[in-house]
Amino acid sequence: MTRIGADVKFTDGASLLGDDPIQTLVALSDLGFEGVLVRTLDEAFPALDRGAITEFSEEAARREMFVQVGLGKVNPYMTAELPRVRDLGGGSYLTGMERMIDICAEHGWTEAWTATGGYKHELPAPFCFDRFRTDVEWPLQLEATARFLRLLTPSLRAAGVRINLETHEEITTFEILRLIEDIGSDVLGVCLDPANLPVRGELIGDAVRRVAPYVNMTHLRDAVLVRTEAGLARFLTPVGRGFIDWSELLGCVLAARPDLDLVIEAIGGSRAEMLLQPDDPGWRDAHPDMNDADAAALHALAADFDDLVATGRAPCLASLRSSPPRAADYRQFLTESRSALMTQVAGRSGAESRD
Repeated sequence: MTRIGADVKFTDGASLLGDDPIQTLVALSDLGFEGVLVRTLDEAFPALDRGAITEFSEEAARREMFVQVGLGKVNPYMTAELPRVRDLGGGSYLTGMERMIDICAEHGWTEAWTATGGYKHELPAPFCFDRFRTDVEWPLQLEATARFLRLLTPSLRAAGVRINLETHEEITTFEILRLIEDIGSDVLGVCLDPANLPVRGELIGDAVRRVAPYVNMTHLRDAVLVRTEAGLARFLTPVGRGFIDWSELLGCVLAARPDLDLVIEAIGGSRAEMLLQPDDPGWRDAHPDMNDADAAALHALAADFDDLVATGRAPCLASLRSSPPRAADYRQFLTESRSALMTQVAGRSGAESRD
């Protein structure tokens, strides 16, 4: 049976839904969610207090909610941005990660989230993406990431925990699959965020088919592409309010893993505009797996934006660029996405029963 949960970011133990992890869990349960992806474990429990973590785990079990967790990131060129993980390891970032892996194993949380970079909101494109750092080229970052993942592998195998790379805004599915081939699918998989795929010049349907056999976690939300003077802009929208074909996407990932728990990643206060420039030679050179057909298809999606707005499926550009109250907007994003996703899941169940 497909269950639907929500990804929640924490800051020093608090979230937009509650002052602590248990309050957050209760709020999600009241909204009808069946699980939570805690992103990340150290942000929800800054001291990794085992008593507090156990209390949270027991409350989730009492409410029959599944739990997934996020760990620190795995690109050594940006882990200095996460000093608490190193502090938790007594000066060793690796040891801090291993501590969190052990906690995951203790509670049966066997699928864990991670990513290879972080978006720098204060920087202009393309330097807001770690892919375009000027101090180290992206291929060298991928090599360092692979080395760090190899260091983590013994702990992951011993604990029976798999770490799942998000299809984040700095990395392509081609690159993720190469890392999985190198490290091993028993310890490395995919957290699918379909709305990020166009940011790296990928078509959602093609990319989802590539990674479907390795998808163990999700960050689901919709997206639109809009033509701007600088290029194409990607905006996030609730599930069902963008261009993603959810019937096709769910059919693909659930065929590969029928028991997959689906997790929605909401956003509040903005729609995370991100620039892609498929016509810029330098930008294209940074995406060697992309081809002209991909670029043409992305432009076609942007050309469809006005039709999406006219039919009421997508918000207008002014709405996408507005800044509504963050907490209320976040809840609305969650509930609207849950409703749309439930309709899709129910439709699949009905079709399967008729077959």
